[in-house]
Order: sequence, then structure tokens, then C-alpha cells
Amino acid sequence: MEIMVNAPTPVVSVKPVVLSAPGRDEDLQVRVSAPAIGRELPIILFSHGYGWSLDGYGPLVDFWASQGFVVIQPTHLDSRTLNLPPEDPRTPLIWRFRVEDMKRILDQLDLIEASVPGLSGRLDRSRIAAAGHSFGGQTVGTLLGARVLDAHGEPGEDMSDSRIKAGVLLATTGKGGADLSPFAAEHFPFMNPSFADMSTPTLVIAGDHDQSPLSTRGPDWFTDPYFLSPGSKSLLTLFGAEHSLGGIPGYNVTETTDESPERVALIQRLSLAYLHNALDLDTSSWPAALAALEESESPLGRIESK
Repeated sequence: MEIMVNAPTPVVSVKPVVLSAPGRDEDLQVRVSAPAIGRELPIILFSHGYGWSLDGYGPLVDFWASQGFVVIQPTHLDSRTLNLPPEDPRTPLIWRFRVEDMKRILDQLDLIEASVPGLSGRLDRSRIAAAGHSFGGQTVGTLLGARVLDAHGEPGEDMSDSRIKAGVLLATTGKGGADLSPFAAEHFPFMNPSFADMSTPTLVIAGDHDQSPLSTRGPDWFTDPYFLSPGSKSLLTLFGAEHSLGGIPGYNVTETTDESPERVALIQRLSLAYLHNALDLDTSSWPAALAALEESESPLGRIESK
């Protein structure tokens, strides 16, 4: 199966770009990876999984940047590099700080742009997407319109951001309530989303072997963001994939239980084609990618859309 992409462009990566973050008690550090050439560059904000940092997810970030996107990665407060203790008063609210981190990046794009040599004047602020893996997927889902239900089942604050035009949710947890394991229900009350208002166009990517200790359900739990949300959505179900989806958190990462360079390559190419289409950059690449997957004699996954 061959999903065509452009020849890679050299990438410039700068870290840390430090953003002032009043009320967070830690400045927000971000990494910016940008093509060395090109203008009117679209933007991807990437939210890491629990414990990671701006140094993670090279297989995706490097690829997207080499294909013409400016990728911005924050280090959230749950990062192992910050080592926040469980008793820290910020800990129960980390999920909210994560969303605020992403919005702070959008609020300070001028500073970010000026901090990367040669980037000034090259951003297309009308074409912004957000992507996230695992906990980062919940963060991005909130920006796309998902809301956390309170103890009475009522939707909480709408924290969506209209500046984000498309999303990619990778191994993102499903609904809460009875679907949570007792441990998750006790320790992670924010894992109780409603996807009823998540209307932003989104590609959901789930592994059909992703068995989470946080849920009483099977791998289909990770398809909830697709099935329970309205609007234009696509779902890529990866055959045999576990939570690392073949190895997206990094090169040679020990937590990857299902290493598959082929699976990672499929995620790279399909997510790129999806974002090209959703951001109206190139509407031909997504149908071509779907056709290539459909025609494969031994496909690594399947796509459905609504």
C-alpha cells in the first residue's frame, strides 16, 4: 500500500520557548518544529500523553514538520520532567491546566513566531489543528468541544476554542461512569466526558488491541469519541495496535508494547492526508489515501467516516 507524500523538507526545531503562565506556578515551555522553507504554514498543536514532555512523539512531529506544518508541543504539568507530587494543589486540576496550556500557546503565537529564527511572517493562523495521544487526546477533545460531566451528569464548562479547525485524537479514552474501572472512577473524576458538543472535524485513531486498565470495557472504548460525537468525523481502527499505536511516543521507547514501523507510517500518512483535507489545503490527498487503504491486499486498519 502506497500513500503518497511530498519529499521531506529540512526542519528547524527550537526548545524551550518559554511562555509566561501566571497562576500555573511554572512557566510554560514549548518546542517548535518548523519547515526551513515555505510560507503560509499551517499549525498543529500537539498534546503529549501522561508523563511525557515537549521531547516526545518524534515519529509524528518530525514527519508533520517535514511535510509543511509548524508543530508546537507544550510540556504539561503532569510531565515526569516536572515531578509534581500527588499532594500538590494543582494535581487534581491538571486536566484543566492542560487545556489552558494549549490556549496559552494560541494566545502567544506572536512570541512563539518571533522566538524561532526565520519563522517570522510564515504562519497561517487561519489553519490550526490540534492533536493528542492518550491524556493528550482528552485535552484536545476538550478544545474540540467535549465537556466533562459533573457528579450529577451535567456538562461542565465549555472550554472549546474556535481557533482550532480540526483535530486528531490518538488512543483517546471514551465515556466515564460505569465504563470506568473502580480505580479510575476514584482517582480520575474528570474522565467523564460528554462528546455531544464535539462538533469540530476530527480523525479518531484507535487500536483494536488497546485494553485499558482504566475501563471495564474492551478496546472499543477508544472509539467513543467517534461514535458519540456529532459532525464530520473519521475513525481509523488499527489492527493489532495497543496503546502506543505501534510506537508513536518516540523512537525506541520502552513503553511501546506493539512496535510496528509500518503502523506508525500509516498513521503519519493518513493523519497528514486528513489534515490537508480538513484544513482545505489539498482535498485530493484524503480520498487518494482512503483508496490506497481500501485496495491494500493486507491492510493494517480500516477507515469509516460520517
